Amino acid sequence: MENFQNIRIAVDAIVFGYKNNSLYVLLIEQKFGSADKYWALPGGLVKHDESLKDAVIRELHEETSVQLNFMEQLYTFGDDINRDSRNRVVSVAYFALVDASNLEIKADTDADKVQWYKIDEIPPLAFDHNLIIEKAIARLKAKLTYEPIGFDLLPEEFLFSDLENLYCTILEKEIDRRNFRKKILSYGFLEQTEHFSPIKSGRPAKLFKFNGLKYNDLIKNGFHFEIKFA
Repeated sequence: MENFQNIRIAVDAIVFGYKNNSLYVLLIEQKFGSADKYWALPGGLVKHDESLKDAVIRELHEETSVQLNFMEQLYTFGDDINRDSRNRVVSVAYFALVDASNLEIKADTDADKVQWYKIDEIPPLAFDHNLIIEKAIARLKAKLTYEPIGFDLLPEEFLFSDLENLYCTILEKEIDRRNFRKKILSYGFLEQTEHFSPIKSGRPAKLFKFNGLKYNDLIKNGFHFEIKFA
């Protein structure tokens, strides 16, 4: 007879946040059997009676207290049969973008700690989670150029300079700020509010807001979002 393995299915959550002009990822500290502790992505095994999406939403909430209703499937990781020394495990990774400034996090269940880590300060992680994050960053960079997902990382109302800095930070490129502003505003889905930024000195700047309904109407009429950099 063929030697079939008892393969387990897991899910991992990559949650990106943006604050202080830096991109962050949400990590948990877990205890794996011995006294050794490792930082890892939130996640765990899928129950027999739940979907993959339900599993990743449940695991994220159980370990970090973060409640999300939607996460996008990223990739399936399982080619390395020894990625988990305890069992043969195939992991389906999901990612989400959140406003880190307005998100309460709290460790729970098998997570001892939960913390935001800057992308360039991520420690060696459990399993192949460093690789998973690399894949997620590559997907994020690509999607920023053809979908307005950057707004998911910002507060509901934000400075236009915050949007500019977000693109510069994540794509690791300098932009022509004048042309960038002109192009984004020409699309028609970014609204200038009547609110101003709270600043200590200088002239207050008006805050902007993304109009998702307007964007969806544009898409229905054949609109194509595109941001290019030299």
